[in-house]
Amino acid sequence: MTARIDHATTSGTFSLDGQTFDVDNNVWIVGDDEECFVIDAPHDAGAIRDLVGTRTVRAILATHAHDDHVRVAPELADALRAPVLLHPDDMVLWRMTHPQRDPDGALADGQRLTIAGTEVEVLHTPGHAPGAVCFHVPELRAVFTGDTLFAGGPGATGRSYSDFPTIIDSIRDRLLSLPGETTVHPGHGDTTTIAAEKPHLQEWIDRGH
Repeated sequence: MTARIDHATTSGTFSLDGQTFDVDNNVWIVGDDEECFVIDAPHDAGAIRDLVGTRTVRAILATHAHDDHVRVAPELADALRAPVLLHPDDMVLWRMTHPQRDPDGALADGQRLTIAGTEVEVLHTPGHAPGAVCFHVPELRAVFTGDTLFAGGPGATGRSYSDFPTIIDSIRDRLLSLPGETTVHPGHGDTTTIAAEKPHLQEWIDRGH
């Protein structure tokens, strides 16, 4: 069976630099009826388990370690007997939320994971967070961008451990070079496409300055 994408939205909070905000987060699942990857683990482990159903979760893949993306990752990992994988550059953020438990494995730029016979490529895209990654699935014409790229522009870079020029470089070099028909599945909000976002790069640069 060909891999597919399933989706749910969960609600909770995001906290950093002494401030807390209400947020809605996307949860993405890639796989078939037998096995899957979970991309990000925000807010509500029960909702994610409902989306998974009876499938075997091969890994919980973190786009980055802000608390609204990994808050229930250890709980979910224990319940599903699945490893949490995170880029090591985001350990400083991970430990703010989970100081007593490390992720189970590391993600690396260029790494290729396979689920349901479908290849998932890890793209290191720092800027919003030092260890931010995106997951490109060519066969599904999809990329899961976390908080690096949204419908309408880059993720926020106004808080600790983020940097605007770096996120622009990541988007230009790693994401806008993907095929235009690639659907962008972000960590928050609606989907878009690479073709829809690519013409606006200079606007984002000008706005960021």
